[in-house]
Amino acid sequence: MKVVVVIPSRYQSTRFMGKPLADVLGKPMIQHVYERVLRSKTASLAAVATDDRRIFEAVEKFGGRAILTSPEHPSGTDRIAEAVGRLGLADSDIVVNIQGDQPTFEPVQIDEVVEPLLKDSSLDFSTLIYRISRDGELTDPNAVKVVFDRDHFALYFSRATIPFVRDRGGKADYWKHHGIYAYRKSFLIAFTRLPQGTLEKLEALEQLRALEHGYRIKVVETEFDSIEVDTPADLERVKALLAAKP
Repeated sequence: MKVVVVIPSRYQSTRFMGKPLADVLGKPMIQHVYERVLRSKTASLAAVATDDRRIFEAVEKFGGRAILTSPEHPSGTDRIAEAVGRLGLADSDIVVNIQGDQPTFEPVQIDEVVEPLLKDSSLDFSTLIYRISRDGELTDPNAVKVVFDRDHFALYFSRATIPFVRDRGGKADYWKHHGIYAYRKSFLIAFTRLPQGTLEKLEALEQLRALEHGYRIKVVETEFDSIEVDTPADLERVKALLAAKP
């Protein structure tokens, strides 16, 4: 059973145009992500899926593998599905989705997210969650919250603060969803053919499509946070973090 990592990457962005190619300590950001993927113990292959020739050429320049995809895909998952179709994978192989704007993720997070699928052939979909420690993220709609059952299957994802604590003095643990996914290849292809759900459209959260259609999502706790670069200010924070590491 193979574990392959596909990094969807697009140049167009309303908040930060061309961010995959933004310079981070002398390398384009997408190169940092790619090199971290290669440090995973379980990943056997990495590829960048992009619709932009500038990103394609940048990846090839640093020796990475890039796949040029259609510009018509509505989401990164659809882009990954096209790329996976060219890799000759078996239906049971595992595809990991790492966003190209997370240059500080820990390579072990790939190992963490695929572990449930490697252990249990009945599982098709897993993702990482992180216990929120920064108060600002509790109300930040960009920090997606998740609640899950006692077996660590997701019940709901929301940009709102969930769970809501009704009684004064009550306390809850809050969990942030990381944009790191693992799918069985057969599920990935099936997922991209499902119609969008109402909740998915309202929250603008693609993973809700799986829940709305009755699929289970296994959530895996990780102790590592990961910054998603959405703005130039996020980029400066990432630069500072990476510069401080030995």
